[in-house]
Amino acid sequence: MSTATVETQEATYTFSPETLQAVLAPDEAPKRPTWLSASITFGWRAMLKIKHVPEQLFDVTAFPIMMTLMFTYLFGGALAGSTTEYLQFLLPGIMVMSVVMITMYTGVAVNTDITKGVFDRFRTLPIWRPSTMVGYLLGDAFRYTVASLVILGVGLILGFRPDGGVLGVAAGIGVLVAFSFAFSWIWTMFGLLLRTEKSVMGVSMMVLFPLTFLSNVFVDPSTMPGWLQAFVDVNPISHLVGAVRTLMDGGWDTTDMTWVLVSGALFTVVFGTLTMRLYNRR
Repeated sequence: MSTATVETQEATYTFSPETLQAVLAPDEAPKRPTWLSASITFGWRAMLKIKHVPEQLFDVTAFPIMMTLMFTYLFGGALAGSTTEYLQFLLPGIMVMSVVMITMYTGVAVNTDITKGVFDRFRTLPIWRPSTMVGYLLGDAFRYTVASLVILGVGLILGFRPDGGVLGVAAGIGVLVAFSFAFSWIWTMFGLLLRTEKSVMGVSMMVLFPLTFLSNVFVDPSTMPGWLQAFVDVNPISHLVGAVRTLMDGGWDTTDMTWVLVSGALFTVVFGTLTMRLYNRR
């Protein structure tokens, strides 16, 4: 019976034909993973990165706590005469502001993996192409939820009492996380388009600061100049804040919810498509 011999620098290995046949010609080839299983796998990969680098949770724990405390006690007495009263208005807005600003780290993570050459390995896998990007967003959706719960916990300690109860709060957080998932497609595009993670963060801040601060997060838009009200009225972040605030108060605003759903769908379709075009061309 003939055998095959393989020599290496360390040792020499001899294989029988039966052994080679068992290894090289299996009875059944592995099945190609479905789009769902591939996306969940890459989402789990994003979660494991948090496990091995727990410092990544800083932006969803310390940052939201700092934002809530700072703006509550900085503006509460001046704008509402009472920090407790102002907190009822502010907390949903701060929750939206904090989570939306955290979305930029999706683009940073994408750019980091490109720099390290990880994407080159992903592209060789027989999987649904968008699953890598969807995995990033699924992992970040967990971070958005954690940030929302941290802010809610701090708010409850400070005296926040939502009239919508548990269901209203859950609905508000659900809408916020879903919109942030769609909004994050903007940063995946920039993560693929720009060369360094510093560039991604710089562009992200240039976009996020006007959208979050020029909104109804801190004050009622009716107190603003007319030209600023015009921008606030078409700002998707303002409508997201209005929708979350109304849900937590136990109500429903059809106009704000329509804006949130339509803008979220547009972000996904437009920037998701651009992201995949850039990803396929790299």
